[in-house]
Amino acid sequence: MIKVGSGSTVITNELGTDIQGATVGGKAKYVRDELEAGALCLVDGGAEVMFVSCDLGGLEPDFTAGAREAMAAASGLDPRSIIIGATHTGGPSVIPSNYLKPVDTAYLDRLKDKLTGLAARTMESLTPSRVGVGKGRAKIGYNRRTCWRDGSHKMGGGCGQPGFTGNEGPEDDEQFVLYAVDGDSCITAILHQNTSHPCTFYGADFYSADYPGLARSLLRDALGEIPVLFFNGAFGDMGQGKLDTRTFGETKETKLRRCALPLAGETLRLIHENPPLDGVSVEHYHEDLEVAVRLPAREKLAWAKGVLERVDQGEPVPPFDIVFAHGATLLQKRFGANPVGTLPIHAIQIGPATIVTQPTELFCQFGLDIKRRSPFPLTSVFSICDGYSGYCPTYDAVMAGGYSGEPIYWTRFAPEAGYQIVDAACRLLSQLKVAE
Repeated sequence: MIKVGSGSTVITNELGTDIQGATVGGKAKYVRDELEAGALCLVDGGAEVMFVSCDLGGLEPDFTAGAREAMAAASGLDPRSIIIGATHTGGPSVIPSNYLKPVDTAYLDRLKDKLTGLAARTMESLTPSRVGVGKGRAKIGYNRRTCWRDGSHKMGGGCGQPGFTGNEGPEDDEQFVLYAVDGDSCITAILHQNTSHPCTFYGADFYSADYPGLARSLLRDALGEIPVLFFNGAFGDMGQGKLDTRTFGETKETKLRRCALPLAGETLRLIHENPPLDGVSVEHYHEDLEVAVRLPAREKLAWAKGVLERVDQGEPVPPFDIVFAHGATLLQKRFGANPVGTLPIHAIQIGPATIVTQPTELFCQFGLDIKRRSPFPLTSVFSICDGYSGYCPTYDAVMAGGYSGEPIYWTRFAPEAGYQIVDAACRLLSQLKVAE
């Protein structure tokens, strides 16, 4: 019988601090609901893996690597057995996506200490357990890349606007659940996954864990105060609003519940219909994939320099001009001398289920491709794990440009990167199949 440990800790930042958001300002005036980090560790003989999910926009690769080392020292795990992900909620400013919002390094220092303590407590809680897994569907996300009569593509807009011709890519409403029960058949932890940007309160002046946080609260109402981890799927081009048909207006509170209620309800249904299994084993493979980075053109850098000079002088500049200028400048600064990035890809088998993790905001088509090619019928894809590495668009999106298509720091990889991620993931899944 495998051993399972779990835990959670509050990671909300102090009031008065910047809230993550590429195109918006604003500082936290209050806490609507707490941000959390949750951990779930599975140990099966020599195989071990710890999943950690944080209510944050993402975590840079350097921070993640350092946090893994500290957590490994405190827990006794191999650092590469610890997979730190983020839900992509609007938490503290921890990604350099906004020129006017510096990364909150003091918060990151505190976060590292919290994650280290969480890892140690999670290992201390290891107990013989059984796990259950299930796959279902809950519609919480829609493709958010739109196409226009002039040949352009962009993020947002849609039906009812002149020139709209349709959405760019597919959607994925598949939901995955993994849960653990102790010797008394009590549920001790839940990990679930679905696919959609949690942007209900984008630009707000408060901290909130968005729809993953409300779903967590609903599950705790039903099952008790247990750790509940959420991981986002291939959500790079997936949002909460349906853009290709006319829809009825809604408040932000309505939108929050429209996503959280089906997420929590489907998790409860999957637990009900998929009882815990005996004799489950765990296996884990990983690969560091090197991919090319595309740098901005010289003309783009000259334009960006001018834009940022205007910002520094206090002139009014359109928000997306600031985003593209800052993103291009930062991309050149960090990768100009060596335009290569490293993407950690993991494949984990837990009984009949497999999980692939990768560090980008992978576009939905790539997630569907991994699941289609997987030799395991129950395969889930987790994004922005093991270091946030920005968007990973399809060729269509790269050719059409726009936000999440044009090269900036958080859309930096060559057009073939997503296809390379799919190939790497499927290589690892094949290894797992051979090892069965």
